[in-house]
Amino acid sequence: MEVNLYVGNLSHTTSADDLRTLFAQAGTVVGVTVITELDTGLSKGFGYVRMASRVDAHKAINLFNAYPLRERPLTVDLAVPHEERSNRLRLFWARRTAR
Repeated sequence: MEVNLYVGNLSHTTSADDLRTLFAQAGTVVGVTVITELDTGLSKGFGYVRMASRVDAHKAINLFNAYPLRERPLTVDLAVPHEERSNRLRLFWARRTAR
């Protein structure tokens, strides 16, 4: 089962090929997306790496979370689907306003 990882704190010059090469050390990389600015094409500082299995994904998290890439420590974690993030935010604000 493929697993999507969030990769944050990327430098503006980090490319998908850079991430593919790095994460291949942890296992089979199925796909890489670096989120970029439309006008400049530079990285917005985050992206996603899709690993072939959960084992590969957890190995990548253990190897590369806080790993220095271009003098910046990476943030690597399981990607959370947008709907799940939205539900968490709604719950957070509902609890906060109920106080």
